[in-house]
Amino acid sequence: MTSYTAPVDDMQFLFHEVFEVSGSDIPGYEELEPDFTKAVLEEAGKLATGVLHPLNAVGDAQGCRLENGVVRTPEGFRDAYRQMCDGGWIGLDCDPDYGGQGMPHMLNSAVGEIFVSANMAFNMYQGLSHGAYNAIHTHGTAQQKQTYLPKMVEGSWTGTMNLTEPHCGTDLGLIRTKAEPQDDGSYRISGQKIWISAGEHDMADNIVHLVLAKIPGGPEGVKGISLFIVPKFMVNEDGSLGDRNAVTCGGLESKMGIHGNATCVMNYDGATGYLIGEMHKGMRAMFTMMNEARLGVGVQGYAQGAVAYQNALGFARDRLQGRDVTGPANPNGPADPIIVHPDVRRNLMDQKSFVEGARAFALWGAQLIDRSQRNGDAEAEALVSLLTPVLKGFLTDKGFETTVLAQQTLGGSGFTREWGLEQFVRDARITMIYEGTNGIQSLDLVGRKLGLNGGRTVMGFFDLVKTFIKENESDLRLKSDFLDPLKAASKDLQGAATYFMQNGMKNPHEALSGSYDFMHLFGHVCLGLMWSRIARASLAALDADTSNPDFHEAKLATGRYYMARQLPATRMHRARIESGAEPVMALDAANF
Repeated sequence: MTSYTAPVDDMQFLFHEVFEVSGSDIPGYEELEPDFTKAVLEEAGKLATGVLHPLNAVGDAQGCRLENGVVRTPEGFRDAYRQMCDGGWIGLDCDPDYGGQGMPHMLNSAVGEIFVSANMAFNMYQGLSHGAYNAIHTHGTAQQKQTYLPKMVEGSWTGTMNLTEPHCGTDLGLIRTKAEPQDDGSYRISGQKIWISAGEHDMADNIVHLVLAKIPGGPEGVKGISLFIVPKFMVNEDGSLGDRNAVTCGGLESKMGIHGNATCVMNYDGATGYLIGEMHKGMRAMFTMMNEARLGVGVQGYAQGAVAYQNALGFARDRLQGRDVTGPANPNGPADPIIVHPDVRRNLMDQKSFVEGARAFALWGAQLIDRSQRNGDAEAEALVSLLTPVLKGFLTDKGFETTVLAQQTLGGSGFTREWGLEQFVRDARITMIYEGTNGIQSLDLVGRKLGLNGGRTVMGFFDLVKTFIKENESDLRLKSDFLDPLKAASKDLQGAATYFMQNGMKNPHEALSGSYDFMHLFGHVCLGLMWSRIARASLAALDADTSNPDFHEAKLATGRYYMARQLPATRMHRARIESGAEPVMALDAANF
């Protein structure tokens, strides 16, 4: 019942008018000419609309089945995956040395949004592979890279990340999976991992598991963790597949959403594994996957909000209920479309202003990754590290909220499966949980990232905002509607950070009790910055007599809405933070 259209025009605007990619000094960006990016995004949109989205409801209804140790994916998934592989989408931003196309991560992120909006559960199969590819590409030996990466890039092999065990999730120092050294240099991996996305399925010839385990005799806790490549099928010297490894799927989770993705219990019964990276340095290698995964999950969060908003908007334009209080808007019909009503407008504007601001924020984050990797820019690397918990936590919290708002737009119809909005709500919910719950993201932000480089990175972010305001405040059209609200919000963020500095050292609860509010405060400032940049680009387009003035006027109206109706939340978050730890910690645990 739902539909999806890729937001190609909006992405083109962000690429070429807001971020001006083709004029960037980042290597590879010179290829991102408007005609090229449009062609790529339109082709991704065709696949998304014509193939992937029709399977979204199918995957939700059918789910995955475990039959004699083999997971059967929903009807149509295998054919769709083959089309994804044949189109080269799996390796869009992967290394050409291993068969990839070498495109910038920024373009891959935009394409990723399109595929996630179309069918989030399906896209997770290739999304996990990309993270495993990156870990091997960054930390693997030359032989490991040559053995695994070409097949993963073409999509004939997929990848996973295996962290969580039944007794431990975030606290990975408690893992029990063992890796016993063998005479041939391999390891025997024994243990159980849970909640492994795409751990077993029928769409690829082999699955390359990356598994955290402890080598006996190593240091305690996380300092004793190593990372291992454990293939489902052993790989012969000539690259062909050999015997089945001792790794099996012990069960499938019954989940609230993402039914089309296989979430597996994985049993390792003396499976052959190969150390990747240094011994006892597995967390370093795993975080190569984890950080990418967190950014990808941020995209999932707002992408589900984006498709939900599209469908809510279509319903609001068509659904006839009541009359406009200022006079009939549809005098020849029995009632007016609900989009005329102010409260429906408020609901839709909340959705629209978040989705479009979030899209810009995510693409900016991807651009920073490109700058750090392609230019060797340490400041860009530090800034994206600071922003990663905000991108993951804020965009998924607000993305889920947006799917609920979209469901609300449909009233009673939104609560029924027939209309499809409730699936977006259920699918989006996981984004706030996996790859580190959003509470963990906020603790990472306040407990680790604020102190990054002695605080210089967060101070650099404050300077970035100040510089943008100073460079543009002579344009009075920007100043009152965008820059003044952004300045006030940024002061709230700085004030909250100062509160942590003054009180957190004496009592860590003072900082950690306010960490979740700080993450949201930071997220609002980032979207305020994005909307200010968008407004500057749209004003420039209007000044140049653009051929599409309605597009840019709509951007300005939407941005003004965010700055007036959403950005003031920074004052609330700061007030909560400065209330301190006592309201949070006052009640004894026994009295809850």
